[in-house]
This record gives sequence, C-alpha cells and structure tokens, in this order.
Amino acid sequence: MSKVVVYKALPKEALELLRSHHDVCYLPDLKTVNESFLTELKDAEGILGASVTLSESTLAHAPILRAISTISVGVDRFDIPALNQRRIPLMHTPGAVTETTADTAMLLMLMSARRAVEMSDLVRLGLWRSSITPDHFGFDIHGKTLGIIGMGRIGQAVAKRAHAGFNMKVMYYNRSQNKQAEQQSSALKVDLDTLLINSDFICVLLPYNEQTHHFIGRDEFQKMKSSAIFVNISRGKVVNEKALVAALEERDIYSAGLDVFEVEPLPVESPLITMKNVTLLPHIGSATHDTRYNMAMMATKNLINAMAGNIEQHCFNVDTIK
Repeated sequence: MSKVVVYKALPKEALELLRSHHDVCYLPDLKTVNESFLTELKDAEGILGASVTLSESTLAHAPILRAISTISVGVDRFDIPALNQRRIPLMHTPGAVTETTADTAMLLMLMSARRAVEMSDLVRLGLWRSSITPDHFGFDIHGKTLGIIGMGRIGQAVAKRAHAGFNMKVMYYNRSQNKQAEQQSSALKVDLDTLLINSDFICVLLPYNEQTHHFIGRDEFQKMKSSAIFVNISRGKVVNEKALVAALEERDIYSAGLDVFEVEPLPVESPLITMKNVTLLPHIGSATHDTRYNMAMMATKNLINAMAGNIEQHCFNVDTIK
C-alpha cells in the first residue's frame, strides 16, 4: 500500500478508513515542521492534515508525493504554485463549514450590536446594581442593512439567515453575480463603495490571496458609517489590522466582531484586547464537534479519492493541474 503521512488528529472512524486503503504514518501532535516530519515525507505519496504551513522547501522533501488533503476550506498554508508545477492535487473541504461559519457570523453581529461581552462582564464583576442606562444600550440588528464582501457559499448562508431571520436588507460585493443569493435573500449586487457607505453591518468573507491582502484598509473604514459594525470571519490578513485599530480608536466605526487576526493566536500586546468596542473570538468559525468531525471525514475521503486519481470533487487546483 502507498504511504500517507497524517499530521493532524483524526477521529477513530477516519483513521480506520484511511488505514484500510493506505499505510499510515500518524503524527497527530505536529505543531510545526520538524526533522521527523521531513524524514517521513521522503517516501510519502499522500499528506493529510491542517494548521501547519507546507512551503515549497518543505514539499521538496516529498519527491514522490501524489496528493495533499487539508482539513480546511482555506488553502493559504500551502505553496499553490509549487503544487501546480508538480501537478499535485490539493484537496480541501468546501461545504463542510458553510452553515456553522454562517452561524458564527450572525453570532458576532449580535454580540457586537448588543455589546454582549461588555454586558456579561458587568454582571460577572458585580457592577450591575440598577436598571441599564442608555450608556449601555446597543443597536438592533433586525431591519438593518447588511453588506457582505464575498458572496460565496458562506456569504449566501449568512444572507439567508440575515434576510429570513432578521428581516435585514442585504447587499453584496463580489466579482461575479450570485443569482441564488439574489433570489433567496433579495440580495443586491453593488460596487464596494456603495456597500461601505450604506451598510449598517459589514461582513467580510473573502479568501486570502495576493489580491485580497489588506483588501480592507484605512480608506475603506473611513467610508463606513460611524455607526457601522464590522465583522471578519474570513482571514485576518484580508484586513489591515492597524487601520482597523485606528478606525475603532477614532470612532470611524462603532465596533468590530473578529474571529480571525493577522497573527494568530492574537498577541497579548495587541490593542484590540483592551478595546471595549471589539468582540474577539479565537478562530472558532468551524469549531463545533459535528463540523470538525465532518471535515475530518471529508478530508480523509478526499485523500483516498485523490490517491486513486479521482480529483473532480473538492480539488482546489483541479483546473490548473488537469
């Protein structure tokens, strides 16, 4: 059987399935590339894992590699040009995280609008001694305008929740038209400036690449309403974090809800940590038992399929390596 290296913990069922097809080298606690990992790559034909960056120099240690499967939707930890040059398929897990990540977007919007963390601390610290005054009021979410930057699967799921559940008006900025979102959620495709100027809530759902690096910066924040609530659940580097901090400090926007950051884990010295008008989550977009199990099973099946030459489904670079 072909050898595959697994560098992320898998559910028992996924590991057993993979072992029924391949010889598995199991390194479930790998946090960063080390000599043991590089040694195992020398005769590996498949790789399965997540959360570790595999650069071109790392992949060079796997001369007979035929396929990679990541337990994630994002692929920014992989050197895509290097994989394309070697015609190595990169399998990922689109669809598995759609619904739960959309839930997280709504969670951040609600928490930010109603100042949930701040109000919870008020109770926990024993500072709630009388009726809440206007100083502690938040904003409604229902009936407001939501601007979605990046209308893919997750954006469409967010739009559906916002429109059907909260009667929100939805506008979106995207390279292509999403007719399903328009039919399902009455979403309106607009240019970026129109979205920034008119949205009460702005949710970023862009993939990270060279084109989207710091896609949202100081100019974009200054176009937003001073009452706008900004949410990022895509990738931290899509947003210029220094510009975001400045926008929050100068009250160019009302608040932010963040599940992703330019550096993760977020450094303790980050000014975001001490800001009361920021809701911070530790990249939990897909962090539920059900979703993580489904992702692991999908990634395992993806690798089995790719090793058998079947890359028509869930292959990120299928059009490039065909």
